[in-house]
Amino acid sequence: MENKSTLKEIEERFDKDVVRFSNIETGQATTLDAAYNMELIAAGISKVYPKLERVLDIGCGAGNYDIKLLQYCSSLDITLVDLSLSMLEKAKERIDEINIGGKSSILKGDFRTLELPEYHYDVIIATAVLHHLRDDADWETAFKKLYTLLKPGGSIWIFDLIHQANVDLQTLIYNEKYGQYLTDLQNEDYRDHVFAYIEKEDSPRSLMYQLDLLKRVGFTTVDILHKNLCFASFVAFR
Repeated sequence: MENKSTLKEIEERFDKDVVRFSNIETGQATTLDAAYNMELIAAGISKVYPKLERVLDIGCGAGNYDIKLLQYCSSLDITLVDLSLSMLEKAKERIDEINIGGKSSILKGDFRTLELPEYHYDVIIATAVLHHLRDDADWETAFKKLYTLLKPGGSIWIFDLIHQANVDLQTLIYNEKYGQYLTDLQNEDYRDHVFAYIEKEDSPRSLMYQLDLLKRVGFTTVDILHKNLCFASFVAFR
């Protein structure tokens, strides 16, 4: 893990990419089924919590998931967390335009070390952020903290890059199938560029690893929403 990007390096990369990530339809072209999962998670949250009040979005980026959620649920109390101040400011600007009667607040930093209120949130949204966790201890500590932030009956909704536990399947699904998807988006140079920054920045775990860990730290129920190759969305209830 020594050669992985620092938090500062990750922050600087996202500071430069606010405009692209502000596009709710095409902002995450490298992510399979991004728009579909955004819709699925927003609809799922609104279905489970018809009286939703407090939302925490960690690694919120430009706020796309919150924008989508506000199409279903109005007047929310939304706390936005991100390493990038530029992303946070853009997210708040966009959210405040449509969150009539609600409020949003921003916190710049790493959710693992920020002081956040325990037993406070109905829902945590964690999309394309947990793959930045590093060793097993880091994953467990982070999941334990997220558990403590939720009210009883609260839940965390995750969409992220995942790793296959089997080496041969990882080669097939990630290197070959996902690699072809990236090549088709642009070309082989683009594929290699994406693979290079994933290798530098990310350390994803398998879907089963994360589902098992969520239950181990205390979540009572976990459920898979969607999986396509090396991306999956899933939910865990406290």
